[in-house]
Amino acid sequence: MPRVDPLIVGRVIGDVLDPFTRSADLRVVYNNKDVNNACVLKPSQVVMQPRVHIGGDDLRNFYTLIMVDPDAPSPSNPDLREYLHWLVTDIPTTTNTSFGNEVVCYENPKPTMGIHRYVLVLFRQLRRETVYAPGWRQNFNTRDFAELYNLGLPVAAVYFNCHRESGTGGRRA
Repeated sequence: MPRVDPLIVGRVIGDVLDPFTRSADLRVVYNNKDVNNACVLKPSQVVMQPRVHIGGDDLRNFYTLIMVDPDAPSPSNPDLREYLHWLVTDIPTTTNTSFGNEVVCYENPKPTMGIHRYVLVLFRQLRRETVYAPGWRQNFNTRDFAELYNLGLPVAAVYFNCHRESGTGGRRA
């Protein structure tokens, strides 16, 4: 029986991305915990930006990493979809985001209602210094952004689930 893609099961394909074929390695790590599709992380575990590792053979490639919440402010009423949490460009192959250009600073997830999906998407850039920051975080659109900057389809993506921890409050998704 063929394995169903967790990005389809989690509605990441459809809500955020079009179908694509993974062609790069993407490893996302929060506090020594690897992010696997549909894993659950608490807001207290994602306060600091993750370490992101990109694998590949061609050192001439550069990447853009986008992190969005398609469930903001709540999964039943996602009228801020997609909320942009992080945008890093010009990331070299075989390295991590600390060597990229953080054009939209990391904003840690703070879901207030329901279970939110946080999607990290990796695109290969045509060349360096060709992707720029949008003017907003709310109602960001990954597909439109990729089209604007000729990024094509993603080369990798991963998502995790997160919900409010009991006894904590928060304003934003």
